[in-house]
Amino acid sequence: METVPAIEGRDFSIIGLILHADPFVQGIMLLLAIASVICWALIFEKFIRIVVLKHQARQLTRQAEAGQLSPNRGRGIVGAVQHAAQGEWADGMARGETRNELRGRLERSMRAAMKRQLRRAEGGLPFLATVGSASPFVGLLGTVWGIMHSFTAIAQAKDTSLAVVAPGIAEALFATALGLAAAIPAVVAYNQITVALGKVSERSNTAIASLAKSMARNQSEGGVVRLEGVG
Repeated sequence: METVPAIEGRDFSIIGLILHADPFVQGIMLLLAIASVICWALIFEKFIRIVVLKHQARQLTRQAEAGQLSPNRGRGIVGAVQHAAQGEWADGMARGETRNELRGRLERSMRAAMKRQLRRAEGGLPFLATVGSASPFVGLLGTVWGIMHSFTAIAQAKDTSLAVVAPGIAEALFATALGLAAAIPAVVAYNQITVALGKVSERSNTAIASLAKSMARNQSEGGVVRLEGVG
């Protein structure tokens, strides 16, 4: 990293700004840096999970097109939907429910199981939203404090030269930059993840409706639905 020329021995590199900043501004910088690291960890984890969820939604769609649930012992959406359908299918058959009643029972149960899986993937999104909305204001607090520090230095030195004013202004602007650096990725990632989860939910709901219809129709026609664990 190239060092910025100093004014009267003052280091204006990034490290120098951090080391010579007011303790309060240093605390804000540390808070924003930690929030940014946590946000990036969440972003990577969520995007990996979304890739997995999209694959599971495609599996569910293929099974809906085939009109049956294939055996699956996974823990994802397909496994949760199958497990929910098993219990409701057996209960509905034991009660002798009509086609529409069985379809409604299956659809409600499978949708609830799918939503539980998606809620697990939503963990951490409130933190991203909070960082995205609050970080600029936290950085602004550091900015205001840095400017106040500059005015104090001017009053004590009775000098308005750049050497007196620049350090506090530089600290203030750097705190603002850190706030924006934490907020921008958090906001972009939150929006992208929310949209992606919505698409997975929409695709899964469509597949579940088709599956429930096929399973209820097979029951009313005396057909056999291939569902693991159900005779």
